Amino acid sequence: MKLIFSLLASALLSVGMTAQAQDAGLRKTLTERIPQLDKIEEVRPTPMAGLFEVRIGTDLFYTDAKGNYLIQGELIDTKARRNLTEDRINQLTSVDFAALPLKDAFTIVRGNGARKMAVFEDPNCGYCKRFERDLQKVDNVTIHLFLYPILSPDSAEKSRNIWCAKDKVQAWHDLMLRDKATPPASCDTAALQRNLAFGRKYKITGTPTLIFANNARVPGAISAADVEKHLSAQ
Repeated sequence: MKLIFSLLASALLSVGMTAQAQDAGLRKTLTERIPQLDKIEEVRPTPMAGLFEVRIGTDLFYTDAKGNYLIQGELIDTKARRNLTEDRINQLTSVDFAALPLKDAFTIVRGNGARKMAVFEDPNCGYCKRFERDLQKVDNVTIHLFLYPILSPDSAEKSRNIWCAKDKVQAWHDLMLRDKATPPASCDTAALQRNLAFGRKYKITGTPTLIFANNARVPGAISAADVEKHLSAQ
């Protein structure tokens, strides 16, 4: 029995060393041939024999076992009818609601506030304004609002005025629900820069982007009824 365990351990160690050598070899080859790939964070096999995933941040590439070819595109599992690239990016960019930097958001509470969600929004986003008007129908919810000025330089100015307002919630609702401009204001806006960095890290490329307490992430201006469905699923 000890001999069997010893042989199994040796086999596993050999496999691990082979995988490490494969990883190191591919990294070396690719970075030598394509210097822009010097920040490779992970190399791992894909379900397709002989094809390896090369990850830089949340950007995915694919290569053969020798690094002779590099593919940028989507890997589709035709049998399972799944976009494996999309699944992987969703995994890499998933957001743990409990880990959200809530100090960089302001909070809106309706009713008992028992249900929770977070929203990333740009004050110049027309879809966000439509979403905000529909969101007024949702009660008993706590909303953590992250200002996310990505549409224009004016978005940054409006976000600053809202963030620095004495009553952020009032300023936000005045602008988004009543088209009432926020008076100029100034303060420490490092939180807005952190929001932008957070969004880049997790590939938040559009507004509104919603994140629910069960970690579900939903892009776009969904209806109040759909918000209710997600809140009920928490």
